[in-house]
Amino acid sequence: MKSESSVLRDFTVDSRVWMLSGVALVIGLGGAILAVVLLRLIAFFTNLFYFHRLSLLPVSPAANALGYWAVLVPIVGGIIVGFMARYGSDRIRGHGIPEAIEAILLNRARVEPKVAALKPVSAAIAIGSGGPFGAEGPIIMTGGAFGSLVAQWIHLTDAERTTLLVAGAAAGMSATFDTPVAAILLAVELLLFEMRPRSLVPVAVASTAAAILRTYLIGPGPLFHMPVIGTFDPVVFGIGAIVLGAIVGLAAAALSRLMYSIEDWFERIPIHWMWWPALGAIAVGVGGLFFPRGLGVGYDNIGELLRGNAPFDLIFGLLIAKSLMWAFSLGSGTSGGVLAPLLMIGGAVGALAGHLLHATTDMQALWALLGMGAMLGSSLGVPMTSILFALEVTHCMPALLPLTLSCVTAYLVTALIMPRSILTEKVARRGYHLTREYGVDPLEIVIVKDLMSHASSPEPAPVSSNGKGKLPEHFVYSDNTSRSAAELMATEGLTSLPVVDRRTAQVSGTVTLLDLLKGRSMAVVRENERLRLVSEEKNGEHLRESIEEEK
Repeated sequence: MKSESSVLRDFTVDSRVWMLSGVALVIGLGGAILAVVLLRLIAFFTNLFYFHRLSLLPVSPAANALGYWAVLVPIVGGIIVGFMARYGSDRIRGHGIPEAIEAILLNRARVEPKVAALKPVSAAIAIGSGGPFGAEGPIIMTGGAFGSLVAQWIHLTDAERTTLLVAGAAAGMSATFDTPVAAILLAVELLLFEMRPRSLVPVAVASTAAAILRTYLIGPGPLFHMPVIGTFDPVVFGIGAIVLGAIVGLAAAALSRLMYSIEDWFERIPIHWMWWPALGAIAVGVGGLFFPRGLGVGYDNIGELLRGNAPFDLIFGLLIAKSLMWAFSLGSGTSGGVLAPLLMIGGAVGALAGHLLHATTDMQALWALLGMGAMLGSSLGVPMTSILFALEVTHCMPALLPLTLSCVTAYLVTALIMPRSILTEKVARRGYHLTREYGVDPLEIVIVKDLMSHASSPEPAPVSSNGKGKLPEHFVYSDNTSRSAAELMATEGLTSLPVVDRRTAQVSGTVTLLDLLKGRSMAVVRENERLRLVSEEKNGEHLRESIEEEK
């Protein structure tokens, strides 16, 4: 293996991105179709379980006339999901997004075909039987599984398979909510673990393709309509948005700990995990008797919150009953998503704030939107996604500034008090760790000549001006990045490399693993060394003046 190209570029991308983008286009269209299929499956099972009819028309389980018999419906759904997990694949259990993360990090972006088939069906049964979940997590997992299956038929690297898996996931979210930009940002903040043209472009192609096809399959957005927002004092409302964001951040942390505490309780009971979804469904069934609107996906609840006319009984029902129903059911390990429930609970916090402030209808709607965005950003650890998501599902541009304040504040609060988000906690509990902080590799901004050990005298040129002769088998140029040297050492199993001056073609020194560690230590010093530069500069000036006076 030779040294890298002589051209140092801002981005590592090649012509294969065109091929990946073409495949991503197909995956995006397929992901949109799968999203519609899953939504129709949820409607089918809701009609079957609660109304005993065969229909694909969307309907809320809250309108059922089963009376006390409705308590049994979620339990039946939980039993079915438990059997599917036990005798089909246990990978269908959970939120959907953590499973996509695991496939990317631990399984070379490979998803088993049976998981791709069983996940949407199990989620449709769980939600259709009253499970208080969103369809987004399962749709993201289903779209990602489709992208992975397509990628497995093509000769690709792990990184390229990851790109196509994430492209499918982004397509699923984009088609569900009509949020193509937020879906791209979610991919960057949560799934890609990088921001490069080689991955960002195909994901963007898939997301936009899914959003375009959605307009023909479901209809154009926005998904939720809001009243016209009147004028408001940006300073006062900004302060209120910060306070609301802090409150929602605390609520997000409490919800995550509640759900995982219930999951820990299930881990301790002496019953096989196959029966846990049925046990968790008891809370859903009982909660549904007191608060029927807590059953199912509940997009109508979100719509009412964002219209600014949500009554107190809906607000408190979402804050108490919906939270408990969702935490018990998801903690039992059934199949379902977290986005819609979190949006509802966060929106309820914001709507309650609007009521307490005696806000007008349009302002109550705006407070609800701020709460929704803050809850999404803090719970998932995706502040940029939450801001764009809230804007795309409502087209409410006046909310941009207060929404930014509430989302970032909530994100900061949870980042300070929670070691992991509600999604990555699931991955951590399975024995794996991932960092959510992305930055430029320190070795990428340090040149080899700044770290190498210089030769006492340059060796004779190993290549003549007429091109005869050849360089050592493995080497780096002095103007290469230290990262390229590290990658070459890792690939070839070397601990040192000769360094060649590009102009003279002479070996001018050597770079070793120890030298590369110096490059890493620079980043550590930059992160930890605290200096008062103004004071340092003044002291230096005084010292120079004293020296000049003595002269």
